Amino acid sequence: MAPRDDLNTFLDRIGAGRLELGSGDVLESINPATGARQGRIRAVTRREYDARVNAALERFDEWRMRPAPKRGELVRRLGDLLREHKESLGELVSLETGKIRAEGLGEVQEMIDICDFAVGLSRQLHGLTIASERPRHRLMEQWHPLGAVGIVTAFNFPVAVWSWNAALAAVCGDVCVWKPSPLTPLCSAAVQAVCDRVAREHGAEGVFALVPGGADVGAWISDDRRLPLVSFTGSTAVGRQVAARVASRLGRSILELGGNNGVIVLDDADVDLAVRAITFGGVGTAGQRCTSTRRLFVQRGVAGTLIDRLVAAYGTVRIGDPLEPGVLMGPLITRAAVERFTAAVTAARGQGGEVRYGGRVLDRPGNFVEPTIVLAPRHEEFSIAAEETFAPILYVFEVADLDEALRAHNAVAQGLSSAIFTDSMRAAEQFVSPGGSDCGIANVNAGTSGAEIGGAFGGEKDTGGGRESGSDAWKAYMRRQTSTVNWGRDLPLAQGIQFA
Repeated sequence: MAPRDDLNTFLDRIGAGRLELGSGDVLESINPATGARQGRIRAVTRREYDARVNAALERFDEWRMRPAPKRGELVRRLGDLLREHKESLGELVSLETGKIRAEGLGEVQEMIDICDFAVGLSRQLHGLTIASERPRHRLMEQWHPLGAVGIVTAFNFPVAVWSWNAALAAVCGDVCVWKPSPLTPLCSAAVQAVCDRVAREHGAEGVFALVPGGADVGAWISDDRRLPLVSFTGSTAVGRQVAARVASRLGRSILELGGNNGVIVLDDADVDLAVRAITFGGVGTAGQRCTSTRRLFVQRGVAGTLIDRLVAAYGTVRIGDPLEPGVLMGPLITRAAVERFTAAVTAARGQGGEVRYGGRVLDRPGNFVEPTIVLAPRHEEFSIAAEETFAPILYVFEVADLDEALRAHNAVAQGLSSAIFTDSMRAAEQFVSPGGSDCGIANVNAGTSGAEIGGAFGGEKDTGGGRESGSDAWKAYMRRQTSTVNWGRDLPLAQGIQFA
């Protein structure tokens, strides 16, 4: 796709240009690299929202009874079409989010990977047979489809996070109601067009529904008793509201919220490895990943060398048009994000931080800033580091040893991703032990960013506790049922109770 000239042609080719998305407020797509308008869709009204949820529930009555491997065939076809359109979809992700081309393509690949995972899962949804204390009884545990799942996604992964939820939910027998970020309307329209084609081919219209809009649509989803599960990805502040509203109706929620991710580098670390991982973690997606590296704890013996190497590496990062070859960092998503970057750098200086690299907003069209390294005083004296700023700012702390690093690392409210760089088996094992990192993700000699789909993704504390994607995350999209079958002629009671 020639991204600017052929954007509308591509959307028309996959059917997104003809989608009946809504008749509500206009949602404009703004290119963060230029500030130019590049397309628009309309949000749904309340009446349109209700109609789409009702249509999804009508489909659920049939879909839940369709054998899981047959449901997997739909997801396999979805993955095939994503492969077919990977280049164009990836470039569309770059146009709307500002990710470099490799990251945009990587996001679509992540969708393809989770489709492959879900297809295999469709033949492995399993329960348990449990030994019964009563003769001629079988005690078993099984999993059933849950219903309609509300999926609310953020701008930074506008399509991949939807797929983590939707691919698994679909093979589990659920239907999906998706509210995407209003900052990335074209990505959601494009993916929905692919979903609609797949659904028509498999007689499964309604399995995937799109309800674009702003905070009002998110509130409708949170309060909707027809949606027994809501998966929300976004800020901790909004996540608290979603959790409270869903809990007030005794619904379930999967929360993927803030990440204030830290890396520990010990004296015995492979410095080359650490520099590459920290640079990608801090600079990738312009610091706008949930798993971006934001805090660095360096043992004093290697601190000088590592910091100098990081400053040099940051100096090689080419900033610009995310679709231009050789560019490694694109823009922030909005001008408001640029203002938050500036405020954080100002606060860091005010709290005693020294900017060793970057710190400036670039004087050019778009939302471009410099990747920034700040040498910080003691962690407990530097409150800005306790906040998650969605921008490429890395706060660096010198520490005496692993114990000090872990105390500082675990002192923040968030608990998503973490990493240690060391050649010590003992230090690595301590880091991943119950007394080590308190995050949902803990890596050794690998950075905080770039999780694979095979493992469950999510974090603890203010990150929300939710898990999506791989491992046994599928269980969140189903309801558990314990069943006892008496195949004898007697009626013994549990615990030896006699009632006669």
